[in-house]
Amino acid sequence: MLAYVLRRLLLMIPTLFGIMLISFTIVQFAPGGPIERVLAQLQGNDVSATARFTGGAGDLAQSNNVMQPGAADGSGSKYRGAQGLDTKFIKQLEAQFGFDKPAPERFWQMLKNYARFDFGKSYFRDISVLELIKEKLPVSVSLGLWMTLLSYGISIPLGIRKAMRDGSRFDVWTSAVIIIGYAIPGFLFAILLIVLLGEGSSFLPLFPLRGLTSEHFASLPWWSKALDYLHHITLPILAMALGAFATSTLLTKNSFLDEIKKQYVLTARMKGLSETDVLYGHVFCNAMMIVIAGFPAAFIHAFFTGSLLIETVFSLDGLGLLSFESIINRDYPVVFANLYIFSLLGLVVNLLSDMVYMLIDPRIDFEGR
Repeated sequence: MLAYVLRRLLLMIPTLFGIMLISFTIVQFAPGGPIERVLAQLQGNDVSATARFTGGAGDLAQSNNVMQPGAADGSGSKYRGAQGLDTKFIKQLEAQFGFDKPAPERFWQMLKNYARFDFGKSYFRDISVLELIKEKLPVSVSLGLWMTLLSYGISIPLGIRKAMRDGSRFDVWTSAVIIIGYAIPGFLFAILLIVLLGEGSSFLPLFPLRGLTSEHFASLPWWSKALDYLHHITLPILAMALGAFATSTLLTKNSFLDEIKKQYVLTARMKGLSETDVLYGHVFCNAMMIVIAGFPAAFIHAFFTGSLLIETVFSLDGLGLLSFESIINRDYPVVFANLYIFSLLGLVVNLLSDMVYMLIDPRIDFEGR
């Protein structure tokens, strides 16, 4: 076991290197950049990341001031929007953002810093990237953990129940509800929840629509803080858990159905074992393998990708929204730091998933393979 874990940990190094190299290379050919954004700000054409969804006039003006790196405008500068500006000022901007150095040197310096978890400072926020991530982390952790616990806590028992009553009226009706829920996009379900249950609703205005806590949260006793937190987190978690709940329920049901039909289950029943003993003593460990295999992807999806639109709809300032805004604004230190952290997190969660495999079924020997 120890040798296997050490090998996996060592393999994370070239994996992270490949991820960062490909991403860094793509960025070099992407149009625009932090210097173009500064020039757009000087000309009064810059807008926020979320405002770009509206396609406003300011957004159009900024897009007209951004061009492919290496292209030249009429003044001979490779940055559109630099007309009339002193060349020394442009060089100062390049030095400020580190673009006065060759790309390989910048990439190597970035890797050395990231190995020490030194992510530098944000280009457009007066704060270090690590502090910025720590500030946004509680929101994404809350969404990811609660969504994963809720979806797996309900879907696994429900999937087992559906497998045991396959073809019954209960199975048909629950399948219909699950499929409908899976077909509804999370952000659309979030809007529906806001219309039906959010503050200001004409139906049941039960839940707040902004943030994870109330303004007077610090003055509340501990039990009121817990209730206030759960009150705020209910709608976002329900919106996120809908799709994951449907997927894991059907996955659990199909996995148990496959195992129940196998010969060793028939042999166990012929020996006189009760259905409970057969189900949880023989079928459960084998059937849960495929469910556990999907856990890392579900957790990472909930922790980052799946939370982006939900954070936007419910005004939750977490890592999903931070990453999106950083990509739009070309805040490269924040972009690469988020990519590095989530890649590392995904690799670690996959390793933990393999270790859980071996705990559930000791017959699995990854080290021997």
